[in-house]
Formats: sequence, structure tokens, C-alpha cells
Amino acid sequence: MTLNEAQIIGALAEIFGSNHRGVQVGIGDDAAVVATGEHTVITTDMAVEGTHFNCQWSGAFEIGRKITAANLADIYAMGATPTYLVVAVTLSGEETMEWISELAQGIKHEASSCGAVVVGGDLARGAIKVISMSALGEVEKAVTRSGAQVGDSIYLSSLPGWSAAGLASIEKSELSDLESYAVEEFCSPTLDYSMAVAFANKGAHAMCDVSDALVIQAEQLAQASGVQLVFDAEAFKTSEEFAQLSELAEASGVDVWQWIFAGGEDHVFLATGKDLPGLCVGVVKEGSGVLGLEMKKAPDTWRHFS
Repeated sequence: MTLNEAQIIGALAEIFGSNHRGVQVGIGDDAAVVATGEHTVITTDMAVEGTHFNCQWSGAFEIGRKITAANLADIYAMGATPTYLVVAVTLSGEETMEWISELAQGIKHEASSCGAVVVGGDLARGAIKVISMSALGEVEKAVTRSGAQVGDSIYLSSLPGWSAAGLASIEKSELSDLESYAVEEFCSPTLDYSMAVAFANKGAHAMCDVSDALVIQAEQLAQASGVQLVFDAEAFKTSEEFAQLSELAEASGVDVWQWIFAGGEDHVFLATGKDLPGLCVGVVKEGSGVLGLEMKKAPDTWRHFS
């Protein structure tokens, strides 16, 4: 890469801009200065090439969208509204300015869909690409994992499993329409942020995003709340997407519940409460742990270290 840091920063500053009403000092200074609300929610994610994204499968725009969506989902899962993003990127030195610009455009596209703005970051050189992103949001009262109450119903914003289905299909030479859709959802998932807002506005007692797999994060929510989550597999079948996902799983020789319960990377929102929108899939009872998410074999879930 013959570009220098100043050139890249200049191009990024032009893409992201700094004219958001809350930005007092934007890209180009030692740090950003922004206005925040009384309660600020902060999260961060790191994506490593070869582990979290693959440039042979995904374009730079898709990678930018996917990583940004992961951060925004965490903000929404707290019942908050995203405001600002800070992005640090390690580049190998082989990237073109076109690739860097497409990455930035993907980040901006996803952030703008939520009214959030990138206000700064950092650049470094390393052996592989690494993208680290921090997001800020504002909330009056956070919705945490620890608020589930006995008698609550359990809700999902949509049916999980499409990202795992896409990963299973991505190396096929010819793809059906369903497989193509699944691959798109794996490369840059479509998040229904409005459902997280609806959960919070309707008084959800507990909420989280299930990016690491439903079976894992349902257990985390149950433990944090000191309750038992009891899921009803038949309730998942009422989703309009279930038949399509089942068809794809059967064609791939996969247990569809492996994708739904253990797939991960869908960023579907899981919530408990009374009369919430979305897909009602169970109830909260006294006890501990999770029931009803059994599969034909031990779940092959996402692991950070294995």
C-alpha cells in the first residue's frame, strides 16, 4: 500500500464527516468531543480477519456493515439508542484505497440507518486486518439480562439460524435462492433494530442479543436473573421463516435446530416480559437454567477460544 496515514484519515474524514449535532470535535484531532445524555451505554467489539470475517467471502462494504451491526445490536439490547462510534483498524499494507473506502462506506451505511455517527478512531499496520469498534448510546433506564421475572413470556425479534445456514452454504459452487439469501445474511446480517426498540418501549424486563447463539445467551440471561427459561420448540415453528429454514437444513443434511439454537451471529434480540411483540417461544419459571433447546447432538456453538 503506497498510501500514507494522512491520506487515509483525510478520506475517512470526508466519508464520515463531523456535522452531527452532538459532535463538537470530530475526526482529525487527538480525540473526539461529543455531547452525551445522562446515562451513556458503552460497548466494544473486535473482529479479526480469518476468525470473524474472510475477505474471500465478503467484500469490504459487507464487512463494514457486519461489524457495525454487531456493535449497534449490543447498544439496542440494553434498550438504548446508538449515538457515536469509534473505529480502530489494523491494515496489512496490501489494501487499496478503494477497499478502505468501501469498508468505511459499509460502516457508515449501517451506522446511518440508526442515526449513529463515526467520530474517530485509529490506524495501525499489522500482519492481518483487525477491526475494533466501540459504540456509545443513550438510555433513560437500561434493560439488562438480570430483570427476567417468573411469569414472563419469552420473545425473539425474529427466527435465528440464517447466518449459520449461510456459513454452511457459502463454499458451494451453485446456490439456490434460499442459499443465496442465507449467504447474504451471513456476510451482512439484516437486523431489525425496531424490534429492540419495541421490546424496550413495551416494558421488557430483560433483554440481550443472541450473537453467540441462543442456547448460550439464554443460559446467561437465566443465570443473571436467577430464573429458569422454558422454551417451546413448537412455538418456533409458527415463524413464517421456519419452513424455509427447515427446507434448507434438510437439503444440507443438517438438524435445523442446530442452526436455530446454536448457530450464532444472527444478532436476534431475546427478551422477557408481558405482551411483547415478536415471536413468543416460552415462559419464565422458578428454578435455574434453560429447558427446551435440546438438539440431536451436542451443540456446536461459537467459541472465542477452542
